[in-house]
Amino acid sequence: MKKYAFIGGGASGIFAALRCAEVCREQNQNAKITVFEASSDYLKKVKISGGGRCNVTHHEFEIADFCSHYPRGYKELRSAFHRFQALDTINWFEARGVKLKVEDDGRMFPTTNSSQTIINCFLSEAHDKGVILQNKTKIHSLHKESDQFVLIDRQGKSYEADKVLIATGSMPHGYELAKQCGHSITELAPSLFTFKINDKILKDLSGISFKESMLILKVQKKKFEQNGPLLITHWGLSGPALLKLSAWAAREMKHADYQAELEVNWMGMSFEQTHKLILDIIRDNKEAKLSNRYPESLSKRFWERLLETIEFEELKCKELNHKKLQKLVEALVKTKLIVHGKSRFKEEFVECGGVDLKEIDIKTMQSKLCPGLYFAGEVMDIDGITGGFNFQNAWTSGYIVGSHMPLEIT
Repeated sequence: MKKYAFIGGGASGIFAALRCAEVCREQNQNAKITVFEASSDYLKKVKISGGGRCNVTHHEFEIADFCSHYPRGYKELRSAFHRFQALDTINWFEARGVKLKVEDDGRMFPTTNSSQTIINCFLSEAHDKGVILQNKTKIHSLHKESDQFVLIDRQGKSYEADKVLIATGSMPHGYELAKQCGHSITELAPSLFTFKINDKILKDLSGISFKESMLILKVQKKKFEQNGPLLITHWGLSGPALLKLSAWAAREMKHADYQAELEVNWMGMSFEQTHKLILDIIRDNKEAKLSNRYPESLSKRFWERLLETIEFEELKCKELNHKKLQKLVEALVKTKLIVHGKSRFKEEFVECGGVDLKEIDIKTMQSKLCPGLYFAGEVMDIDGITGGFNFQNAWTSGYIVGSHMPLEIT
């Protein structure tokens, strides 16, 4: 009997185990497939992702375009996605009775709007395929003796396996296990975090959002740009555009101790477009107070605060001469804010860094240093922006591992 061990009961670990079981059945291979999870719960990130709805993947089927959403690992994922991409994910779930829907921004969720639907699907599949789910078992040590791997948990109990997958996400003990097998870990840094900003333009405006914004971050003598929705929070700024920005600048922000300059275009339009829009508004409302006439894309509270910051709150529309109009448009499209820290959602965090991809054969996700050892998901130096991209990496890498593991023992 072949023994396959999957360390980590998250998205990539369980998906890989399910695929492995499927291939073993196809080959009539007698196998024991065990998933070791350190905590009491499986699929914890699946449960909380997307506000409890589970952002399964993204509705983008052009592989080159899909790969552009990964700050790290995009080159390596190109070949991987030719094996299993977003369309395959959709088909996999639908074949098991789980239908997915597309939202306006391309994110895909189960039609039930509940992550429990995805969890139930996995647990049911694991039961049907005979996959052993062993929780409260943290693997503390991993080494190879001849052709067998020996796994030892924190209670000192040992397990043997012919092949092993490390799929522990961003958990430190996964990196330690990889190092025990000779692997190196690239520089780790938080990714997908929000910015702490203390500026009067944001004070007491928590909850106000902008459907489209344009952001420019200047840090470590580098410049990063992103567009998209933005949200004012109690501590500063958040929202998809800012989270994407944080992912691309993850290491630079860490090196700068999360101190940077952020330029915000609240309109998501060019200077010229914004200038024309404001000009049209004041032409039609000359006698009105400027504070009562504003672009539809902005909330009145934010508009009034913006006018306060440039001392225009008492102006009438007719008093907005050329010079003042220039100043107002400048404030709308080039507000400069100082970033002085970061905030993170503890349960949903994504880490930049992981097992060095140079040490992994991406065609199989197998270690180049330790035959029979595999990696999947965020334990590798691969991370995507928000929108279902990190889960797609989990499904894809897990599928490849599960497809290759049952082949002849190396």
